[in-house]
Order: sequence, then C-alpha cells, then structure tokens
Amino acid sequence: MFAGENGLQGDPRLKAISDAIRVVPHFPKPGIMFQDITTLLLDHKAFKDTVDIFVDRYRDMGISVVAGVEARGFMFGPSIALAIGAKFVPLRKPRKLPGEVISEEYILEYGTDCLEMHVGAVQPGERALIIDDLVATGGTLCAAIRLLERVGAEVVECACVIGVPEIKGQCREIGKPLYVLVEPRQ
Repeated sequence: MFAGENGLQGDPRLKAISDAIRVVPHFPKPGIMFQDITTLLLDHKAFKDTVDIFVDRYRDMGISVVAGVEARGFMFGPSIALAIGAKFVPLRKPRKLPGEVISEEYILEYGTDCLEMHVGAVQPGERALIIDDLVATGGTLCAAIRLLERVGAEVVECACVIGVPEIKGQCREIGKPLYVLVEPRQ
C-alpha cells in the first residue's frame, strides 16, 4: 500500500521525498531508470521525513527486529530501529559477514543475487520489519522474507521508500504486506 493511500493523502512530505530522488537513466544497464536515493540522503529534511513516516507507522507494532537489505536498506533501517526500540539486522550480499550465516538466492530484474544473515541474529517468534529503498519485482524482499521465516521470525511487513504501483501492496510470491512511500520518478 502506498502511504498516500493510507492516511497521508496530500502530505507535502511525500512530494518532497519524491522530488529529492534523482533518476539516472540507463544505469546499471540500458533500459533501467535507476532511482538514486543518495540525493535524498543529502536533503536532511526529506531524509528525516522519510524516517519519521516509517517510525510513526511502526512505533506501536511490537517489532523487535528491523532487517535492512544491503545496501540501501542500511541507510534507513538503523534509524528506524533505534526510534522504535528494535535491533537492526543487516541482510548482506555473499561473503560480507564473518562467522556462520544462512543464505537465500533470488532473481533481480537484471540478474541474480543472494542475501545472507548471521545465524542467531534473529530468534524464533521475533516480529520483523524488512526495509529497503526500492521494490520493483519483489524478488529481493521475498528472499529476505524467506530468510527471516526460516529462522522462525514473524515478518510483520516490508517497507520501501520507492515502489512500482503494480506490486499492489503485497510481495507477489509470499503475500506479506508492503508499505511504500512514493512511486518511481521518470
């Protein structure tokens, strides 16, 4: 579900967030309109508003784990986790975490990849939020969901700053709720 359809209709923060995101055509390959959130991070007000909107949504949901998808989920996840009193767990690309990990492969809109998480970082029964910057096909989020559910976590929701309208509020393969702030810019 988009924030603008769920209580934030007409909220000027959403337009400011969208306006702060730069579009880079044909990156990382021809035909991709890359949504660059680094420009959002440069705008302290838009960045704060982004985190605040997520914190307002998740503050009272009993979430104990905020899992951030590498790498841009790391930009938002720790701030959200601190504000709602949860721990932050990084979901990393292969061979980035020392020690024992579990992994989950997935298909991207332009290739394949894998996510890893430390064994023991999440306990059975913990309530988890997954955060990333963008959802296009839902493949990365679905891999993150599978990874967390394999260790017994309850995935409450997935959250992204940017999302394509075709996702319609759920990760297609798994059916978890999805909360998105803005649509991709063109």
